[in-house]
Amino acid sequence: MTQKEDRKMIAALLRERESYVRRGETDRVRQVDEQLAHYGHEPEQADETEPAGRGAAPASTADGDAAAEERRGRGRPRKPRDDAGNIVRD
Repeated sequence: MTQKEDRKMIAALLRERESYVRRGETDRVRQVDEQLAHYGHEPEQADETEPAGRGAAPASTADGDAAAEERRGRGRPRKPRDDAGNIVRD
């Protein structure tokens, strides 16, 4: 491969690595790191840490927490339900 092709491959591998880091797939990150080393790229120290604020898992809305429901925002609106959890029809 030429040097230009190596740079393109490294750029693609770095994008792939970032997606695995975000999803927490450490075994895949290790595999991509091996490929990066093969192409002569040395990972920077900043690559090893997660961005600030992304370490916590998202709040669960399954328990019916009203604040969590409010934060959810997007998607189809919830159908009205009675105290037993059954959908109320108009």
